[in-house]
Parts: sequence; C-alpha cells; structure tokens
Amino acid sequence: MKTIDDLQVAGKRVFVRADLNVPLDGETITDDGRIRAAVPTIAKLVQAGAKVIVASHLGRPKGEPDPRFSLAPVARRLGELLGKQVEFAADTVGDGARQVVDGLADGDVALLENLRFNAGETSKDDAERGAFADRLAALADLYVGDGFGAVHRKHASVYDLPARLPHAAGDLIAAELTVLRQLTEDVKRPYAVVLGGAKVSDKLGVIGHLLEKADRILIGGGMAYTFLKAQGHEIGTSLLQEDQIPAVQEYLARAKERGVEFVLPVDVLVAPEFPDLKTKAPANPRAVSVAEIPADQQGLDIGPETRKLYASKLTDAATVFWNGPMGVFEHPDFAEGTKAVAQALVESPAFTVVGGGDSAAAVRILGFDEKAFGHISTGGGASLEYLEGKTLPGLAALED
Repeated sequence: MKTIDDLQVAGKRVFVRADLNVPLDGETITDDGRIRAAVPTIAKLVQAGAKVIVASHLGRPKGEPDPRFSLAPVARRLGELLGKQVEFAADTVGDGARQVVDGLADGDVALLENLRFNAGETSKDDAERGAFADRLAALADLYVGDGFGAVHRKHASVYDLPARLPHAAGDLIAAELTVLRQLTEDVKRPYAVVLGGAKVSDKLGVIGHLLEKADRILIGGGMAYTFLKAQGHEIGTSLLQEDQIPAVQEYLARAKERGVEFVLPVDVLVAPEFPDLKTKAPANPRAVSVAEIPADQQGLDIGPETRKLYASKLTDAATVFWNGPMGVFEHPDFAEGTKAVAQALVESPAFTVVGGGDSAAAVRILGFDEKAFGHISTGGGASLEYLEGKTLPGLAALED
C-alpha cells in the first residue's frame, strides 16, 4: 500500500477522503477529535504544494441536502486548526464544488459539502455509486484515503473513487494499520481486551476472533447483562438481547476450553429508570451484587468492586485494547466505571489502544489527556471489523 510520501503532489489536485463525522449541537462541534486527527495529513499536503480537496460524510442524511448535517461548521474548525482559510463548497459535485476547486492555488484547502447529501455515495447499486465516483474523480488528479472511520463502508468515496485515480493511504490510516497489526500479529502478552457498549450482537464477531488471540477478556456496558443472564442471573429491566444468549453461552464455553480468562461484573449500579442525559438530574443509583439485581431496576454501570477487579486485571498486561464504555458515561452518576477503566489504562505500562467510537469520546469528555494512551483510534466500527478478521473495502481499494 502506497503512502502520500510515494506521491508527487506539488501543483496537483489531491482529493482527501477524511472522516470528519463529528458530533454537533446545532452548529457547535462538541468533540473535534476526528478533525484534529485529520490535520497532519492535510497539513503535509499543503506544505508540499498540493491543491487539497477534503471530503467527508457527517451523520446519516437521506441522500439529499439536510442543513442539520452540513459540514460548514467543520470547515470553520478545520481552518482554525490549520491556521489558514478553508474554502467551503456548498455542494459535492455541482457547480459550486467545481468553482471552488478551480479557484484553488497551490497550498490551498477546500472542503466539499457532506458526501451523503448525494444518494450515490451510499448506494448499494454499483452503477449509481460508480457514477457518483466518476463525478468526484473529475475534480482531482490524485486520491488519498485517510478516513479510517469509514474504511469498513463500501461507499463511492471510499471504495469506488480510488479505482479511478492514482491513490495512496494518508498518514492517519497508515498509523491505524500499524497499531492494529500490533493487536493481531506480533502481540506482546499478557493481552487484555476490554469490551463494553450496548449491544452484545455488535461485538460477538470480534469476541470470537479475539478468543484465538487474547489472554483475558473483560466485559462491561449494556452487553454485560446478556452475559449475566446467560449465567442464570436475574437482571431486572437491564438491557438484554435474549436471542444472543445461546451464542454467548457458546463463547463462554470456548473461552474456558482455550484457557482465556473471561471476566464479568461482580456488582453493578442500578436505578429504576434510564437517566435524563439532557438535564443530568440525579438518578440516585445504588450498587448491588450481580446476584441481587432487583426485578424492577436496571443496571447502568459497573459497580465499585468490579472497578477494582477490572483495574487489577489490567495491571500486569503488556497489551490492552478497549472498545466500548462500561456504563452510561454521559451521566455523572454512571461515569465512574468508564472512568476507572480509562484510569487503569493511563496507569498501565502496557501498550494501550482505545478503539474509537464512544470510548474515544469518553476519554475526552471525562477529561483524560489523550497522550496518556498508546493510541486512540478514530474508527470504532472499522477497528472492530479489522480485529474480527474482515476485509475492509476502503483498505482493499488502497492496495496497489
């Protein structure tokens, strides 16, 4: 796979597929981590004299313009981080985009409007997707894939466009791949994996693959309650994917056969109802053993004993991969479990990887120094699918 160092970019129009899919509150960016992660590649191209055309998706618009998902606020923030004006095209492949691109001088940067405002970007029809890729390709001379958070999608700008232009991987994708290889190939042991989040169905594939590689797997978040139910515990009104119980039981048995330590919560914080994440009103949680979850309560975070247990399981690790919060970290009453795992990673001498998505957001929201971790991924879903052993379309498209 070529990198941007293999391209001659001076004076060329370089299309950079970034992942600028940041959370917005109106027009206010609440977490600019993905924009900051995209800056080094863009800045390198600027310094080399390229005419840089940046493109990304944001949210899930329905294939047509929707002002709620405009990238205009992102253009402003990207310009602040680059220390230079970023021109903004109000469309993706129309007259506005062409005029903005035609006006670029060497070292200039433009950002196109949300790629998903065009139905061709996400179409499952190869011809429709290809037609959109053709129009994008007409804007540029070279392609740089740097949106790691989107490489697991077979979308026009990720999969089809690289086939139409000389292409290379950006520095962000190159860095992500280096880290992922450290988690799958020459792994330093003990290798501990911490998995959280809401749905166990989202993580079963990666758990199955990691049973062949990890030494211990720690489970938290909403998905933990399906595991606890599979062990015969009463889980009250906690999140449950009942149809996944047979698969969970099979995985627990496989872990035991392979000698992989599977660690589940020993206590949880419960409350009568899901907390109000807007007002952050006190939810009055209480800690109970997993054997004593009341029938009318739901578990919303790991408890204090589990926090200690999980921290102790990470102290001797040489490699740690963490994906998914331990509870409803957005509410202060249920943030301590996620905070405890993050703190354990900070204090660990291991090579620590935060696997993107909500985990990366939690690290920033809870006030941790990102530099205290070995690596914070920009792509939760992409990281998981790579660890699951799947072929990622956006990476396959960048191969020579």
